[in-house]
Amino acid sequence: MPYVEFESFYLGPGWTVRETWQDDVLRFLDGEVWAIEWQGEQVRERLTARLDVLVWLDHPRALHMTRVVMRTLRRRVGRGSKIAGGNVEGPLRTFFTDPEHIVKLAWRYHPMMRARVRKVIDENRYPGLVVVRLRGQRQVDQWLRGAFDQAAV
Repeated sequence: MPYVEFESFYLGPGWTVRETWQDDVLRFLDGEVWAIEWQGEQVRERLTARLDVLVWLDHPRALHMTRVVMRTLRRRVGRGSKIAGGNVEGPLRTFFTDPEHIVKLAWRYHPMMRARVRKVIDENRYPGLVVVRLRGQRQVDQWLRGAFDQAAV
């Protein structure tokens, strides 16, 4: 199943926003099967309309933040690993100076994502959309085992 990290559509070199990102996302969604993160406010409505299944990783905030911090630390080991657009996260000290630091964004984004998914569920505007809510790694592992077991039949 084709998967593209959403930020690779969105971010260009030097943390710039790619001019064609929306068209690129929509072109990707034209495929028969795909997986993508549920991001991009400007395309989210069209993305949601194409979904069969929305897998909601509704991890506790503590787990979510631990993972964000650990990923950020791993990326900064040595010279840092490149992410979308060939970008590298800034030095760790920027946590204290940059209001848009990834850890701060993740803290703010966590409750916003919950609210967005709840709204999709509550409004019930997408007939046939299956929302799979997974709350913690144990549930993720169980769900994946079941999905792969069913696929093997």
